[in-house]
Amino acid sequence: MATITRLKSGSWRAQVRRKGKYVNETFLRRKDAEEWAIDIERRIDRQEPTTTHKIRDVQLFGDLIALHRQDLEEVGKDIGRSKTASLIFLNQRLGHLRLPELDRERLIKFGKERALEGAGPVTVGIDLGYIKTILSHAAAVHGIVASTEPIDLARIALGRLGLVGKGHERNRRPTQDELDRIISALDSNNRQHIPVGRIIRFAVATAMRQDEITRVEWRDFDASGRMLLIRNRKDPRKKKGNDQRIPLLDVSGYDACKIIEEQGRFSNIHEGRIFPYNGRSVGTAFRRQCQQLKIEDLHFHDLRHEGTSRLFEAGFSIEQAALVTGHKDWKMLRRYTHLKPETLHSIRSIQVA
Repeated sequence: MATITRLKSGSWRAQVRRKGKYVNETFLRRKDAEEWAIDIERRIDRQEPTTTHKIRDVQLFGDLIALHRQDLEEVGKDIGRSKTASLIFLNQRLGHLRLPELDRERLIKFGKERALEGAGPVTVGIDLGYIKTILSHAAAVHGIVASTEPIDLARIALGRLGLVGKGHERNRRPTQDELDRIISALDSNNRQHIPVGRIIRFAVATAMRQDEITRVEWRDFDASGRMLLIRNRKDPRKKKGNDQRIPLLDVSGYDACKIIEEQGRFSNIHEGRIFPYNGRSVGTAFRRQCQQLKIEDLHFHDLRHEGTSRLFEAGFSIEQAALVTGHKDWKMLRRYTHLKPETLHSIRSIQVA
């Protein structure tokens, strides 16, 4: 029995599962979907080919990329900015290849080329991961014969060459002197209209990401309960609806709640976004100020690392810190426990008290 489903796009998807075979196709009209499904069922019963028009048109790897994107769009699944950029890049570099040409040797060559261009082991690994995703999708959803074994073998070979692997975890923490100098310089700059210094303090106080800070709204701020709702927080397994309420603490040297109140007095606005600024502009101002002060190898995202580390230095456990940072995998938080030796005295004092 065929299944006919209305997609968010308004189109109709027909799915036929019969005698161990699975075929699907998308149509603008329900009637066309129903007629196609009946024809496919009859073809399966007669043991005739059931190739859809989508699959018949697939010849190149670029066709699989287009098919993958089309399928995601049809079911209303958003493709993130980074994945979109990666798919465009892969289409440019490998899209012209016929599927049999995408073998182990060609993938190893691709990895070496990427490394010579400056791509690190993590980036090359991500590229291979997307290639495998596209081939797996084609095989699982459309029954296209596309083996992923060459990718696995190429990954092993490139890994032994050191061209694929895990990245080095950053453990750069700004000193308090560096933070004070950056904030002071930004606050005293009359040409800097964005209160980047205040945003820096808020980032350390909350361990929030740059884009999260510039998205939170006044309606989600609970001043009496000292709580803040972060909507659609980043989560690799859940792109939307991952809302989290976090406590606004005063344990990092900066009081998150008071910083929001300060921002309200500064902007004289208490609706819409609390920090209504372009996140990229904030990051640019931060980098420029670091360069002017000759503060090396410091990124805005390191402020999230700093804020997280200060939670541990204040005596919070991993599960307690996760309620602030939003980490679902507590193992990920272990790398943030770069405690400064001198803070052990204060932690011991808290425990004794």
